[in-house]
Amino acid sequence: MSSPEHHHRIDYIELKADDLAAAKRFYGGAFGWQFTDWGDDYSAFEDGRLSGGIHQTPGYRAGSGPLVILYSSDLEGSEAAVVDHGGRIVTPIFAFPGGRRFHFADPAGNELAVWSDQPAKGA
Repeated sequence: MSSPEHHHRIDYIELKADDLAAAKRFYGGAFGWQFTDWGDDYSAFEDGRLSGGIHQTPGYRAGSGPLVILYSSDLEGSEAAVVDHGGRIVTPIFAFPGGRRFHFADPAGNELAVWSDQPAKGA
């Protein structure tokens, strides 16, 4: 994934749902999406072209929209660039199965995330 053409491209869309099983039934039935479960509250999907995930979020408020996730081959550099250009870090870099990511708000308040499958520099 670390090839230059992937750097800072939209790579993943994350949806929220208060009922993960119902969301999987809907998207699997209506659109044929295939799922891979990652624990009790997260399932990744493949639609044949784009990857994404559905996160079961108790108390989810409908209408807050999906989370757009960009890929970075230099996560720390991307985090610094977000801050340098007026973005605000909402969730600092954290690890998850498969990589690391952070969340940020753009100057208009839209929340996005950036992920990487690359280890932390110096690790």
